[in-house]
Amino acid sequence: MQPLAGIIVAGGRSRRLGMDKRKLRLWGSDGPTLLEHTVAVLAPLCTEVVVVLNDPQDWAGLPARITPDVYADAGVLGGIYSGLCAVRCPYALVVAADMPFLQRDLLCAMSTYPRTYDVLLPRSLRPDLARNALNSEPLHAIYSRACLEPLRATLERGQRCIIDFMPAVKVLILEPEAIAAYDPHRVAFLNINTPADLAVTQQMIAGDMPVLAQDLACV
Repeated sequence: MQPLAGIIVAGGRSRRLGMDKRKLRLWGSDGPTLLEHTVAVLAPLCTEVVVVLNDPQDWAGLPARITPDVYADAGVLGGIYSGLCAVRCPYALVVAADMPFLQRDLLCAMSTYPRTYDVLLPRSLRPDLARNALNSEPLHAIYSRACLEPLRATLERGQRCIIDFMPAVKVLILEPEAIAAYDPHRVAFLNINTPADLAVTQQMIAGDMPVLAQDLACV
């Protein structure tokens, strides 16, 4: 595979959940935190892993390079920009820190697509729960460092919606039918925002999907 960086956007404040979701130990008290798990998923696929967060004192020993947000309170858009500023590779796989069901096969397949794009952007598998106007998954995507200037310009204009910069770059959409072979349970994009999300995640890991749950605890 061509060199690929990994970026984990981990600067959210978990307001809706009421606790720091990065520190959840979904696989038991002796298992990894959710952020440690995410690093472990990306590490075999990436030549470097960078985590964007603003409390490095809480993450001593994390096997990744930590970088702060360049723009304060700039959300996901700012997190992606900050990560791309920090990596050395020309392309980076970007994920959120709250996605417990990341699928290695899907991430690996995405990494092998010919890099004729600036953004490789999966279409959401749930159009009824669209996250943005493109019905896409910007925190499960690959970005080129060619996105840096369009991202910076968008942030300087005060725009914070993740898709606001995309008209200025070349976007390749990965449609659901191309994703299905690598994510048969349709769980790769699930994340934890609310207590209800956490309860469903815990139920899944506890046994509703035993084979998948067994494969999740990476460290």
